[in-house]
Amino acid sequence: MNIAFFLTPKSEVIYELPGSTMRQALERMEYHRYTAVPLIDEEGRYVGTLTEGDLLWMLKGMSDFSLKEANKIRIKDIPKRMVNKPVSINADIEDLLTLAANQNFVPVIDDQGVFIGIIKRSDIIQYCHRLIVDKSSKNET
Repeated sequence: MNIAFFLTPKSEVIYELPGSTMRQALERMEYHRYTAVPLIDEEGRYVGTLTEGDLLWMLKGMSDFSLKEANKIRIKDIPKRMVNKPVSINADIEDLLTLAANQNFVPVIDDQGVFIGIIKRSDIIQYCHRLIVDKSSKNET
């Protein structure tokens, strides 16, 4: 099976630029209710993932945090504690499943290393669930 079947294209993905501010990321993640977002550089390459945990650990280290201060901190300066590895669009399903087991989403890149979208773990699970239900209903008839 081609992993492109599961792809949510970049045009439908909420992401941040490394030069964005901490406040922008906080507000965007709150608005969309996401716990993690991919980071895409100006050339369109995937450069990492920003998580709520990264933001919380940064806040913990700040003695006088305010939203005004959050406007001064760039995402690129926030230490990332997790590495969400990307997968090539040409990867096989086994590679995808290995990464999805430990990541809420798997970033997908093309042959040039350009970010083209994500594959959500929830989409993989829903697909597998449908296969099981369909197989189960066929066995009952």
